[in-house]
Amino acid sequence: MKNAEIRALSIEDLKEQINKEQTGAQTLRFAHAISPLENPVRIKTARRNIARLLTELKRREQEQQS
Repeated sequence: MKNAEIRALSIEDLKEQINKEQTGAQTLRFAHAISPLENPVRIKTARRNIARLLTELKRREQEQQS
């Protein structure tokens, strides 16, 4: 997910997407623990997407407080 796409989401959509990404990342970690993933870089990509989403959410919450 690109930053432009993330900025286009509403706060509720951001929260929903964060939950979805966290669930997907957890599934990837469990699958990798059982047997190695074909592409383990997907775990790193998922972590980065979650961080991007959380950063945007935090930025918007701080804007609303100001």
